[in-house]
Amino acid sequence: MSPDPTIVRRYVDDAWRSDIVPTLVDYVTIPNVSPAYDPDWADRGHMERAVELFEGWAAARSIAGMEVSVHRLAGLTPVILAEIPATVAEPSGRSVLLYGHLDKQPEMVGWDDGKGPWTPVIEDERLYGRGGADDGYAMFSSLVAIEALVEAGGGHERLVVLIEASEESGSPDLPAHVDALADRIGDVDLVVCLDSGCADFDRLWVTTSLRGLVGLTLDVSVLDEGVHSGSASGVVPSSFRVVRALLDRVEDASTGKILLPELTCEIPDDVREQVARTADQVAGDLAFPYAGSTTAMADDAVELLLNRTWRPALSVVGFDGAPPPGEAGNVLRPNTRVQLSFRLPPHVDPDIAARAVVDALTTDPPHGAQVTVSGIESAPGWAAPPLRPWLADALDEAGRTFFAEPAGFLGEGGSIPFMGMLGERFPDAQFVVTGVLGPGSNAHGPNEFLDIPLARKLTAAVASLLDSHARATQRGLPG
Repeated sequence: MSPDPTIVRRYVDDAWRSDIVPTLVDYVTIPNVSPAYDPDWADRGHMERAVELFEGWAAARSIAGMEVSVHRLAGLTPVILAEIPATVAEPSGRSVLLYGHLDKQPEMVGWDDGKGPWTPVIEDERLYGRGGADDGYAMFSSLVAIEALVEAGGGHERLVVLIEASEESGSPDLPAHVDALADRIGDVDLVVCLDSGCADFDRLWVTTSLRGLVGLTLDVSVLDEGVHSGSASGVVPSSFRVVRALLDRVEDASTGKILLPELTCEIPDDVREQVARTADQVAGDLAFPYAGSTTAMADDAVELLLNRTWRPALSVVGFDGAPPPGEAGNVLRPNTRVQLSFRLPPHVDPDIAARAVVDALTTDPPHGAQVTVSGIESAPGWAAPPLRPWLADALDEAGRTFFAEPAGFLGEGGSIPFMGMLGERFPDAQFVVTGVLGPGSNAHGPNEFLDIPLARKLTAAVASLLDSHARATQRGLPG
Protein backbone atom coordinates (compact mmCIF):
# COMPACT_ATOMS: atom_id res chain seq x y z
CA MET A 1 0.00 0.00 0.00
CA SER A 2 1.32 3.45 -0.91
CA PRO A 3 1.87 5.91 1.95
CA ASP A 4 -0.85 8.48 2.50
CA PRO A 5 0.52 11.71 0.96
CA THR A 6 -1.62 13.83 3.29
CA ILE A 7 0.07 12.26 6.31
CA VAL A 8 3.50 12.62 4.71
CA ARG A 9 2.91 16.28 3.97
CA ARG A 10 1.56 17.04 7.44
CA TYR A 11 4.39 15.22 9.22
CA VAL A 12 7.04 16.93 7.10
CA ASP A 13 5.57 20.39 7.55
CA ASP A 14 5.34 19.95 11.35
CA ALA A 15 8.90 18.65 11.59
CA TRP A 16 10.32 21.48 9.52
CA ARG A 17 8.53 24.07 11.63
CA SER A 18 9.29 22.63 15.07
CA ASP A 19 12.60 20.77 14.62
CA ILE A 20 14.48 21.50 11.40
CA VAL A 21 14.29 25.27 11.06
CA PRO A 22 15.38 26.00 14.67
CA THR A 23 18.31 23.60 14.28
CA LEU A 24 19.33 25.12 10.96
CA VAL A 25 19.25 28.56 12.57
CA ASP A 26 21.79 27.29 15.11
CA TYR A 27 23.85 25.68 12.35
CA VAL A 28 24.07 28.88 10.29
CA THR A 29 25.78 30.61 13.24
CA ILE A 30 28.70 28.15 13.11
CA PRO A 31 31.55 29.33 10.81
CA ASN A 32 32.64 25.81 9.88
CA VAL A 33 34.43 26.81 6.69
CA SER A 34 35.71 23.93 4.57
CA PRO A 35 39.37 22.94 5.09
CA ALA A 36 40.56 24.33 1.74
CA TYR A 37 39.69 27.80 3.03
CA ASP A 38 40.66 27.28 6.67
CA PRO A 39 43.81 25.19 7.16
CA ASP A 40 43.37 25.54 10.94
CA TRP A 41 39.86 24.09 10.91
CA ALA A 42 40.67 21.35 13.40
CA ASP A 43 42.11 23.73 16.00
CA ARG A 44 39.29 26.25 15.64
CA GLY A 45 36.68 23.64 16.58
CA HIS A 46 33.89 25.00 14.37
CA MET A 47 33.64 21.81 12.33
CA GLU A 48 33.41 19.77 15.50
CA ARG A 49 30.60 21.99 16.76
CA ALA A 50 28.66 21.38 13.56
CA VAL A 51 29.27 17.63 13.74
CA GLU A 52 28.07 17.53 17.35
CA LEU A 53 24.93 19.49 16.42
CA PHE A 54 24.11 17.12 13.57
CA GLU A 55 24.95 13.95 15.47
CA GLY A 56 22.93 14.97 18.51
CA TRP A 57 19.89 15.88 16.44
CA ALA A 58 20.04 12.63 14.46
CA ALA A 59 20.53 10.42 17.52
CA ALA A 60 17.38 11.88 19.10
CA ARG A 61 15.12 10.97 16.15
CA SER A 62 12.44 8.30 16.47
CA ILE A 63 13.59 5.95 13.70
CA ALA A 64 13.42 2.29 14.71
CA GLY A 65 16.80 0.54 14.71
CA MET A 66 18.79 3.56 13.51
CA GLU A 67 22.45 3.67 14.50
CA VAL A 68 24.19 7.04 14.27
CA SER A 69 27.95 7.33 14.45
CA VAL A 70 30.79 9.71 13.64
CA HIS A 71 33.59 8.11 11.67
CA ARG A 72 37.02 9.66 12.17
CA LEU A 73 40.35 9.17 10.43
CA ALA A 74 43.56 10.88 11.56
CA GLY A 75 44.06 14.28 9.98
CA LEU A 76 40.80 14.17 7.99
CA THR A 77 37.42 15.78 8.46
CA PRO A 78 34.87 13.39 9.97
CA VAL A 79 31.87 11.72 8.40
CA ILE A 80 28.46 11.17 10.02
CA LEU A 81 26.80 7.85 9.20
CA ALA A 82 23.21 6.87 10.02
CA GLU A 83 22.30 3.24 9.28
CA ILE A 84 18.61 2.33 9.19
CA PRO A 85 17.36 -1.23 8.73
CA ALA A 86 14.83 -2.12 6.08
CA THR A 87 11.14 -2.17 6.97
CA VAL A 88 9.95 -4.23 4.00
CA ALA A 89 9.08 -7.89 4.50
CA GLU A 90 11.73 -9.28 2.17
CA PRO A 91 14.72 -6.90 1.99
CA SER A 92 16.83 -7.02 -1.15
CA GLY A 93 20.09 -6.82 0.77
CA ARG A 94 21.11 -3.66 -1.08
CA SER A 95 21.27 -0.11 0.27
CA VAL A 96 19.87 3.29 -0.54
CA LEU A 97 22.50 5.97 0.11
CA LEU A 98 21.32 9.48 1.00
CA TYR A 99 24.12 12.03 0.76
CA GLY A 100 24.83 15.56 1.99
CA HIS A 101 27.59 17.67 3.52
CA LEU A 102 27.94 20.12 6.41
CA ASP A 103 31.08 22.13 5.57
CA LYS A 104 30.65 25.65 4.20
CA GLN A 105 32.11 28.11 1.74
CA PRO A 106 33.86 31.26 3.03
CA GLU A 107 31.97 34.37 4.06
CA MET A 108 32.14 36.57 0.92
CA VAL A 109 31.29 40.29 1.01
CA GLY A 110 28.15 42.03 -0.20
CA TRP A 111 25.51 40.75 2.23
CA ASP A 112 22.46 42.97 2.65
CA ASP A 113 22.15 45.07 5.77
CA GLY A 114 21.12 42.90 8.70
CA LYS A 115 22.20 39.70 6.97
CA GLY A 116 25.51 37.88 7.08
CA PRO A 117 27.04 34.45 6.61
CA TRP A 118 26.78 33.55 10.30
CA THR A 119 23.69 35.66 11.04
CA PRO A 120 20.56 33.61 10.37
CA VAL A 121 17.61 35.68 9.18
CA ILE A 122 14.20 34.31 8.20
CA GLU A 123 12.42 36.57 5.75
CA ASP A 124 9.46 35.65 3.50
CA GLU A 125 9.90 31.97 4.43
CA ARG A 126 13.54 31.99 3.37
CA LEU A 127 16.41 31.29 5.75
CA TYR A 128 19.37 33.51 4.89
CA GLY A 129 22.90 32.57 5.93
CA ARG A 130 25.77 30.39 4.83
CA GLY A 131 25.21 26.66 4.54
CA GLY A 132 21.51 26.20 5.15
CA ALA A 133 20.78 25.40 1.52
CA ASP A 134 24.30 24.22 0.64
CA ASP A 135 23.99 21.74 2.20
CA GLY A 136 23.10 21.77 5.86
CA TYR A 137 19.46 20.85 5.36
CA ALA A 138 20.25 17.51 3.69
CA MET A 139 20.60 15.30 6.77
CA PHE A 140 17.56 16.80 8.50
CA SER A 141 15.47 16.47 5.35
CA SER A 142 16.56 12.87 4.79
CA LEU A 143 15.75 11.67 8.30
CA VAL A 144 12.41 13.46 8.45
CA ALA A 145 11.49 11.97 5.07
CA ILE A 146 12.13 8.51 6.53
CA GLU A 147 10.03 9.25 9.59
CA ALA A 148 7.19 10.65 7.50
CA LEU A 149 7.22 7.62 5.22
CA VAL A 150 6.88 5.19 8.12
CA GLU A 151 4.25 7.36 9.81
CA ALA A 152 2.19 7.30 6.60
CA GLY A 153 2.31 3.52 6.27
CA GLY A 154 5.09 3.20 3.68
CA GLY A 155 8.18 1.04 3.66
CA HIS A 156 11.81 1.24 2.66
CA GLU A 157 14.90 -0.84 2.01
CA ARG A 158 18.05 -0.53 4.10
CA LEU A 159 19.06 3.14 4.23
CA VAL A 160 22.41 4.79 4.84
CA VAL A 161 22.63 8.56 5.38
CA LEU A 162 26.16 9.85 4.82
CA ILE A 163 27.11 13.44 5.68
CA GLU A 164 30.67 14.52 4.87
CA ALA A 165 32.64 17.61 5.90
CA SER A 166 35.00 18.35 2.99
CA GLU A 167 32.74 18.67 -0.07
CA GLU A 168 33.39 22.38 -0.56
CA SER A 169 37.09 21.52 -0.76
CA GLY A 170 36.50 18.93 -3.49
CA SER A 171 35.81 16.00 -1.09
CA PRO A 172 39.50 15.09 -0.63
CA ASP A 173 38.77 13.27 2.63
CA LEU A 174 35.80 11.25 1.44
CA PRO A 175 37.45 8.38 -0.52
CA ALA A 176 39.34 7.18 2.55
CA HIS A 177 36.13 7.19 4.60
CA VAL A 178 34.19 5.36 1.90
CA ASP A 179 36.90 2.71 1.71
CA ALA A 180 36.89 2.27 5.47
CA LEU A 181 33.08 2.17 5.63
CA ALA A 182 32.52 -0.03 2.59
CA ASP A 183 30.99 -2.91 4.55
CA ARG A 184 28.63 -0.58 6.41
CA ILE A 185 27.56 1.31 3.30
CA GLY A 186 26.90 -1.95 1.51
CA ASP A 187 25.96 -2.56 -2.10
CA VAL A 188 24.23 0.63 -3.20
CA ASP A 189 21.20 0.32 -5.47
CA LEU A 190 19.96 3.93 -5.31
CA VAL A 191 21.69 7.21 -4.47
CA VAL A 192 19.70 10.25 -3.33
CA CYS A 193 21.83 13.41 -3.26
CA LEU A 194 20.33 16.65 -1.95
CA ASP A 195 23.23 18.97 -2.84
CA SER A 196 22.20 20.25 -6.26
CA GLY A 197 20.05 22.96 -7.79
CA CYS A 198 16.69 23.60 -9.37
CA ALA A 199 15.51 25.80 -12.18
CA ASP A 200 12.59 27.21 -10.16
CA PHE A 201 10.89 26.70 -6.81
CA ASP A 202 7.74 25.08 -8.21
CA ARG A 203 8.91 21.70 -9.49
CA LEU A 204 10.95 18.66 -8.48
CA TRP A 205 14.14 19.14 -10.52
CA VAL A 206 16.48 16.21 -11.11
CA THR A 207 20.09 16.83 -12.09
CA THR A 208 21.25 14.89 -15.15
CA SER A 209 24.92 15.94 -15.13
CA LEU A 210 27.57 17.78 -13.14
CA ARG A 211 30.79 19.33 -14.30
CA GLY A 212 34.23 18.32 -13.08
CA LEU A 213 36.81 20.69 -11.69
CA VAL A 214 40.47 21.65 -11.91
CA GLY A 215 41.68 24.31 -9.50
CA LEU A 216 45.17 25.74 -9.04
CA THR A 217 47.18 28.79 -8.04
CA LEU A 218 49.27 30.49 -10.73
CA ASP A 219 52.11 32.70 -9.47
CA VAL A 220 54.18 34.89 -11.80
CA SER A 221 57.23 36.73 -10.44
CA VAL A 222 59.39 39.18 -12.37
CA LEU A 223 61.32 40.89 -9.54
CA ASP A 224 62.55 40.15 -6.03
CA GLU A 225 60.96 43.39 -4.81
CA GLY A 226 58.79 46.18 -6.14
CA VAL A 227 60.49 49.07 -7.95
CA HIS A 228 59.57 52.58 -9.11
CA SER A 229 57.26 52.20 -12.10
CA GLY A 230 58.66 55.28 -13.77
CA SER A 231 62.14 53.78 -13.74
CA ALA A 232 61.24 50.18 -14.54
CA SER A 233 58.15 50.20 -16.79
CA GLY A 234 59.14 49.51 -20.36
CA VAL A 235 62.21 47.66 -19.11
CA VAL A 236 60.86 45.12 -16.62
CA PRO A 237 57.88 43.12 -17.91
CA SER A 238 54.64 43.50 -15.95
CA SER A 239 53.77 40.37 -13.99
CA PHE A 240 50.10 41.09 -14.67
CA ARG A 241 50.74 41.20 -18.41
CA VAL A 242 52.58 37.86 -18.21
CA VAL A 243 49.61 36.35 -16.36
CA ARG A 244 47.31 37.74 -19.05
CA ALA A 245 49.49 36.25 -21.80
CA LEU A 246 49.54 32.86 -20.08
CA LEU A 247 45.76 32.83 -19.67
CA ASP A 248 45.45 33.61 -23.38
CA ARG A 249 47.01 30.20 -24.00
CA VAL A 250 44.08 28.45 -22.36
CA GLU A 251 41.14 30.80 -22.97
CA ASP A 252 39.97 33.06 -25.78
CA ALA A 253 39.57 36.36 -23.94
CA SER A 254 36.98 37.67 -26.39
CA THR A 255 34.62 34.67 -26.21
CA GLY A 256 35.54 32.72 -23.08
CA LYS A 257 36.09 29.58 -25.16
CA ILE A 258 38.62 27.17 -23.66
CA LEU A 259 41.38 26.46 -26.17
CA LEU A 260 42.84 23.22 -24.80
CA PRO A 261 41.29 20.12 -26.42
CA GLU A 262 41.98 18.05 -23.29
CA LEU A 263 39.29 20.09 -21.51
CA THR A 264 36.51 19.49 -24.04
CA CYS A 265 34.34 16.58 -25.11
CA GLU A 266 31.58 15.82 -27.59
CA ILE A 267 28.13 16.78 -26.36
CA PRO A 268 25.83 13.74 -26.66
CA ASP A 269 22.86 14.10 -29.00
CA ASP A 270 20.38 13.19 -26.27
CA VAL A 271 21.78 16.00 -24.11
CA ARG A 272 21.27 18.51 -26.89
CA GLU A 273 17.72 17.26 -27.38
CA GLN A 274 16.91 17.45 -23.67
CA VAL A 275 18.30 20.98 -23.36
CA ALA A 276 16.30 22.09 -26.41
CA ARG A 277 13.11 20.65 -24.85
CA THR A 278 13.56 22.27 -21.45
CA ALA A 279 15.30 25.57 -22.27
CA ASP A 280 12.08 27.58 -21.91
CA GLN A 281 11.27 25.94 -18.56
CA VAL A 282 14.66 26.72 -17.02
CA ALA A 283 15.07 30.28 -18.26
CA GLY A 284 14.75 31.57 -14.70
CA ASP A 285 17.83 29.59 -13.73
CA LEU A 286 19.86 31.77 -16.11
CA ALA A 287 18.92 35.02 -14.36
CA PHE A 288 21.86 36.61 -12.56
CA PRO A 289 22.38 40.04 -10.96
CA TYR A 290 24.17 41.60 -13.95
CA ALA A 291 25.82 44.97 -13.32
CA GLY A 292 24.91 47.88 -15.58
CA SER A 293 24.45 46.83 -19.19
CA THR A 294 26.36 43.56 -18.90
CA THR A 295 24.86 40.83 -21.09
CA ALA A 296 25.11 37.05 -21.12
CA MET A 297 27.73 35.27 -23.23
CA ALA A 298 25.13 34.15 -25.79
CA ASP A 299 21.66 35.23 -26.85
CA ASP A 300 20.26 31.72 -27.10
CA ALA A 301 19.15 29.93 -23.91
CA VAL A 302 20.09 26.53 -25.37
CA GLU A 303 23.68 27.66 -25.96
CA LEU A 304 23.88 29.20 -22.50
CA LEU A 305 22.70 25.96 -20.90
CA LEU A 306 25.21 23.92 -22.89
CA ASN A 307 27.93 26.39 -21.92
CA ARG A 308 27.03 25.92 -18.28
CA THR A 309 26.81 22.14 -18.28
CA TRP A 310 28.77 20.46 -21.11
CA ARG A 311 31.45 22.99 -22.04
CA PRO A 312 34.54 23.98 -20.04
CA ALA A 313 34.94 27.41 -18.52
CA LEU A 314 37.56 29.37 -16.60
CA SER A 315 36.95 31.65 -13.64
CA VAL A 316 39.65 33.70 -11.91
CA VAL A 317 38.33 33.34 -8.37
CA GLY A 318 41.23 34.88 -6.43
CA PHE A 319 43.87 37.56 -6.90
CA ASP A 320 46.93 38.47 -4.86
CA GLY A 321 50.03 40.58 -5.24
CA ALA A 322 48.34 43.97 -5.62
CA PRO A 323 47.31 46.56 -3.01
CA PRO A 324 43.79 48.05 -3.04
CA PRO A 325 43.55 50.94 -5.52
CA GLY A 326 43.34 53.51 -2.76
CA GLU A 327 46.65 52.32 -1.33
CA ALA A 328 48.53 51.71 -4.57
CA GLY A 329 51.73 53.65 -5.21
CA ASN A 330 53.57 54.07 -8.51
CA VAL A 331 55.30 50.74 -8.12
CA LEU A 332 55.92 48.01 -10.65
CA ARG A 333 54.84 45.02 -8.58
CA PRO A 334 57.18 42.03 -8.23
CA ASN A 335 54.52 39.33 -8.68
CA THR A 336 50.90 38.51 -9.47
CA ARG A 337 49.17 35.46 -8.06
CA VAL A 338 45.77 34.24 -9.25
CA GLN A 339 43.53 31.36 -8.23
CA LEU A 340 42.06 29.63 -11.26
CA SER A 341 38.96 27.45 -11.34
CA PHE A 342 38.28 25.39 -14.47
CA ARG A 343 34.89 23.70 -14.82
CA LEU A 344 35.03 20.58 -16.97
CA PRO A 345 32.41 18.69 -19.00
CA PRO A 346 31.21 15.44 -17.40
CA HIS A 347 33.22 13.09 -19.64
CA VAL A 348 36.58 14.88 -19.37
CA ASP A 349 39.34 13.19 -17.35
CA PRO A 350 40.27 15.81 -14.72
CA ASP A 351 43.82 14.56 -14.25
CA ILE A 352 44.57 14.76 -17.97
CA ALA A 353 42.97 18.20 -18.02
CA ALA A 354 45.08 19.36 -15.08
CA ARG A 355 48.31 18.27 -16.76
CA ALA A 356 47.35 20.06 -19.97
CA VAL A 357 46.62 23.29 -18.07
CA VAL A 358 49.87 23.14 -16.13
CA ASP A 359 51.89 22.48 -19.29
CA ALA A 360 50.25 25.40 -21.09
CA LEU A 361 50.86 27.81 -18.21
CA THR A 362 54.44 26.87 -17.38
CA THR A 363 56.12 26.03 -20.69
CA ASP A 364 58.40 28.78 -22.05
CA PRO A 365 56.80 31.70 -20.16
CA PRO A 366 57.01 35.22 -21.68
CA HIS A 367 60.26 37.06 -20.90
CA GLY A 368 61.47 34.02 -18.98
CA ALA A 369 59.36 35.07 -15.99
CA GLN A 370 59.36 32.82 -12.95
CA VAL A 371 56.11 30.86 -13.13
CA THR A 372 54.95 28.38 -10.50
CA VAL A 373 51.75 26.40 -10.16
CA SER A 374 50.63 25.07 -6.78
CA GLY A 375 47.60 23.76 -4.93
CA ILE A 376 46.38 21.64 -7.83
CA GLU A 377 43.05 19.92 -7.19
CA SER A 378 40.94 17.95 -9.60
CA ALA A 379 37.60 16.20 -9.43
CA PRO A 380 35.58 14.28 -12.02
CA GLY A 381 32.28 15.32 -13.49
CA TRP A 382 29.31 13.01 -13.69
CA ALA A 383 26.50 12.12 -16.05
CA ALA A 384 23.46 10.22 -14.80
CA PRO A 385 22.80 6.73 -16.14
CA PRO A 386 19.48 6.23 -17.96
CA LEU A 387 16.49 6.07 -15.63
CA ARG A 388 14.96 2.66 -15.09
CA PRO A 389 11.22 2.62 -15.75
CA TRP A 390 10.30 2.33 -12.07
CA LEU A 391 12.37 5.40 -11.18
CA ALA A 392 11.03 7.47 -14.05
CA ASP A 393 7.51 6.64 -12.85
CA ALA A 394 8.44 7.33 -9.22
CA LEU A 395 9.85 10.76 -10.01
CA ASP A 396 6.76 11.64 -12.00
CA GLU A 397 4.53 10.47 -9.13
CA ALA A 398 6.50 12.39 -6.50
CA GLY A 399 6.49 15.54 -8.62
CA ARG A 400 2.78 15.45 -9.33
CA THR A 401 1.86 14.56 -5.73
CA PHE A 402 3.92 17.15 -3.87
CA PHE A 403 4.64 19.82 -6.50
CA ALA A 404 1.53 19.48 -8.71
CA GLU A 405 3.95 19.21 -11.66
CA PRO A 406 5.84 16.35 -13.28
CA ALA A 407 9.54 16.21 -12.45
CA GLY A 408 11.91 18.33 -14.55
CA PHE A 409 15.43 17.45 -15.66
CA LEU A 410 18.48 19.67 -16.16
CA GLY A 411 22.25 19.58 -16.12
CA GLU A 412 24.11 21.62 -13.51
CA GLY A 413 27.33 23.58 -13.87
CA GLY A 414 28.67 22.84 -10.39
CA SER A 415 30.59 19.87 -9.07
CA ILE A 416 29.78 17.16 -6.53
CA PRO A 417 32.89 14.96 -6.58
CA PHE A 418 31.19 12.18 -4.64
CA MET A 419 28.79 11.48 -7.50
CA GLY A 420 31.60 10.59 -9.89
CA MET A 421 33.18 8.41 -7.23
CA LEU A 422 29.91 6.59 -6.56
CA GLY A 423 29.26 6.13 -10.27
CA GLU A 424 32.55 4.25 -10.56
CA ARG A 425 32.02 2.17 -7.41
CA PHE A 426 28.38 1.28 -8.10
CA PRO A 427 27.92 1.20 -11.90
CA ASP A 428 24.47 -0.41 -11.61
CA ALA A 429 23.09 2.15 -9.15
CA GLN A 430 20.39 4.65 -9.99
CA PHE A 431 20.80 8.30 -9.03
CA VAL A 432 18.42 11.03 -7.92
CA VAL A 433 20.47 14.20 -7.61
CA THR A 434 18.37 17.19 -6.62
CA GLY A 435 18.38 20.17 -4.30
CA VAL A 436 17.02 23.54 -3.26
CA LEU A 437 19.46 25.94 -4.92
CA GLY A 438 17.05 27.79 -7.16
CA PRO A 439 17.27 31.16 -8.92
CA GLY A 440 18.77 33.82 -6.69
CA SER A 441 19.60 31.46 -3.83
CA ASN A 442 23.25 32.36 -4.48
CA ALA A 443 25.17 29.44 -3.01
CA HIS A 444 28.76 30.43 -2.17
CA GLY A 445 27.88 34.12 -2.49
CA PRO A 446 26.27 36.85 -0.38
CA ASN A 447 22.63 36.48 0.68
CA GLU A 448 22.57 32.70 0.23
CA PHE A 449 19.15 31.43 1.24
CA LEU A 450 17.15 28.28 1.76
CA ASP A 451 13.58 28.43 0.44
CA ILE A 452 11.72 26.65 3.24
CA PRO A 453 8.49 25.78 1.35
CA LEU A 454 10.55 24.18 -1.42
CA ALA A 455 12.60 22.23 1.12
CA ARG A 456 9.42 20.89 2.73
CA LYS A 457 8.06 19.69 -0.61
CA LEU A 458 11.38 18.12 -1.52
CA THR A 459 11.47 16.28 1.80
CA ALA A 460 8.04 14.81 1.11
CA ALA A 461 9.14 13.83 -2.40
CA VAL A 462 12.13 11.95 -0.96
CA ALA A 463 9.76 9.98 1.27
CA SER A 464 7.73 9.03 -1.79
CA LEU A 465 10.84 7.97 -3.73
CA LEU A 466 12.06 5.72 -0.93
CA ASP A 467 8.70 3.96 -0.83
CA SER A 468 8.62 3.62 -4.63
CA HIS A 469 12.08 2.06 -4.55
CA ALA A 470 11.02 -0.44 -1.90
CA ARG A 471 7.93 -1.42 -3.87
CA ALA A 472 10.07 -1.85 -7.00
CA THR A 473 12.54 -4.11 -5.20
CA GLN A 474 9.64 -6.22 -3.97
CA ARG A 475 8.66 -6.68 -7.60
CA GLY A 476 12.23 -7.68 -8.40
CA LEU A 477 13.51 -4.60 -10.30
CA PRO A 478 14.50 -3.21 -12.80
CA GLY A 479 11.08 -2.70 -14.36
